[in-house]
Amino acid sequence: MRLFDLTGRTALVTGSSMGIGRALARGLAEAGARIVLNARDPGRLEAAAEELRATGADVLTLCFDVTDPKAVQEKIDSFEANHGPIDILVNNAGMQHRTALEDFPVDAFDRLMRTNVNSAFYVGQAAARHMITRGKGKIINIASVQAALARPGIAPYTASKGAIANLTKGMATDWAKHGLNCNAIAPGYFDTPLNAALVADPEFSAWLEKRTPAGRWGEVEELVGACVFLASDAASFVNGHTLFVDGGITASL
Repeated sequence: MRLFDLTGRTALVTGSSMGIGRALARGLAEAGARIVLNARDPGRLEAAAEELRATGADVLTLCFDVTDPKAVQEKIDSFEANHGPIDILVNNAGMQHRTALEDFPVDAFDRLMRTNVNSAFYVGQAAARHMITRGKGKIINIASVQAALARPGIAPYTASKGAIANLTKGMATDWAKHGLNCNAIAPGYFDTPLNAALVADPEFSAWLEKRTPAGRWGEVEELVGACVFLASDAASFVNGHTLFVDGGITASL
């Protein structure tokens, strides 16, 4: 399966100390990539790294706040200078805040947008500057089914994921000519720490099982195949695409 082999490549996954980010990092490592884990909490970051190293993976850590553009640029530039190229970037860092839109706090809106949208721009731009010089690179942004759908109480999150889907198109439009592949993955409802409150709600889980053609929550490992595909040579002519991994929820009324 040479097309899917990531041996010799380095993948930075933001927000990868837990949840989807950690699962994607593990999957990229299994495909042969050297992994760079990122988070703000150094303790949690090192714990995730040790867990991944125990599987035999080649793992480095890069601790910085993805919402701080200066720190992002400095850390990316320093890594490239000292450890070699970042071949694959997965912009996974994100947050959720559930409140009725009419009561949504302005500071929470700003924080959510900085975390979910600004960070993808900051880290994407910093990494792309090096990728453009080399004439190749893979950027994978983590969107959501909320790029296409909406539910009560999460309007700003929905807006942020719609922005990620369109930022992905913009990245591809500007950077494909430089040899970069820029795509997004849009997960459906997955059992993650971000969704812990929903997973614990029997009424919501019952609704979701009826609403989703697959009839269940997704498991984070089911996102790995899409990520490895988009990170690999198998996706060499895929650009600006958002791949929905959602059990069919966006396909069915």
